[in-house]
Amino acid sequence: MYQSDPERMECMEVWGGNQAIQRKFQTPGLKIWVNSQPFGHAVAGGDIYYLSCCASGRITRMLLADVSGHGELVSRTAIGLRDLMRRNVNYIKQTRFVGAMNRQFTDLDEQGGFATALVSTFFASTMTYSLCNAGHPSPIVFHSEASQWSELNSGASSSKILSDTPLGVVDEVAYGQRDLRLQAGDMVLSFSDAVTESEDRDGRQLGAAGVLRLVRELGLHDAEEVIPSLVERITKLSDSNLRQDDATFLLAQATGGGPSLKKSLLAPLRFMGRVADRTELAKPRGKIAE
Repeated sequence: MYQSDPERMECMEVWGGNQAIQRKFQTPGLKIWVNSQPFGHAVAGGDIYYLSCCASGRITRMLLADVSGHGELVSRTAIGLRDLMRRNVNYIKQTRFVGAMNRQFTDLDEQGGFATALVSTFFASTMTYSLCNAGHPSPIVFHSEASQWSELNSGASSSKILSDTPLGVVDEVAYGQRDLRLQAGDMVLSFSDAVTESEDRDGRQLGAAGVLRLVRELGLHDAEEVIPSLVERITKLSDSNLRQDDATFLLAQATGGGPSLKKSLLAPLRFMGRVADRTELAKPRGKIAE
């Protein structure tokens, strides 16, 4: 169960890990729910999740990555991703961050590993939610004004062609960025491939379209109910659903508003300081499958 009140992310802070978790957070203009369960109820898995908040509180970054390979490789990858989150905490544009991720993991395939990732950045001042996708399942979006869930590409603009190439496959790949202008109450739901690879009652994989269909059928408008209700519905379709791989959900809801004047005034001082590390990483046992 999620705690009753969201935790407030502090400025210049990175939180996350690869362990079982049910937590919710609040940053300026955004509420975030994270739900992750490693395969077989293990202590840790290959799904890695991170959140960060910049020096002024205006930039919230979210990372959801799915890494396969032996436990040591997954651990090194998780540490590398955490360090990149820390180094890029104050940068609005995330294409720089994703490009650095790709260059860092070009040797992943040679070591028997594989990684996909979804990087999201929310800029509170303009209520802009930007996404870069490296081979990960596409999120779905709830538009509060229309009271409707839709595919990501509905009503979104793209500055360049969005690449779907997993991390480390090509040395120099240009990852595009998709920008959404959110209103208070809008939600973006991201998830790992254990969700899209779950099966319906006829044994067919749900895919992103099937997940969208379930969310619409459930009529989910309350952010608190989105992940629990969807998990319950998917597991009822088949006993094996969400149990054959690490399963992770990340829900972000725009709340409106921005950082306080005090946070903005203190930003230059924080900028000179160190990024607080609230991550908790554990080494997965054995090999993490694709």
